[in-house]
Amino acid sequence: MAFLIGGTICLIGQLIMDLTPFSVTPSHALVGFVVGGSILSALGLYQPLINMGGAGATIPLSGFGHALTQGAIEGVKTKGMIGALSGGIEATAVGVGAAIIFGYIITIFTPQG
Repeated sequence: MAFLIGGTICLIGQLIMDLTPFSVTPSHALVGFVVGGSILSALGLYQPLINMGGAGATIPLSGFGHALTQGAIEGVKTKGMIGALSGGIEATAVGVGAAIIFGYIITIFTPQG
């Protein structure tokens, strides 16, 4: 199921970039997936997708939007309105930190030409 869910999410992104009459860049698609995942999460529709597809739903950027939203919701419950700002950052800090560190390591070892 992870392959089917993740593949479907990627297929949707590719179709949006290929078939829309206006120019949708990969950057637009990536931001759209984060926002879409956040909206679906806020409506309670993304968690069932994760329950069904596991990593196929959490690894794409829509899963990042879900994590941000769930962190913000939890932050509001525990810290009040300031938690809306800090909760999403706390929930995704490990993933963002890992992306920065691994991106830096890959940059060091990539031949410059």
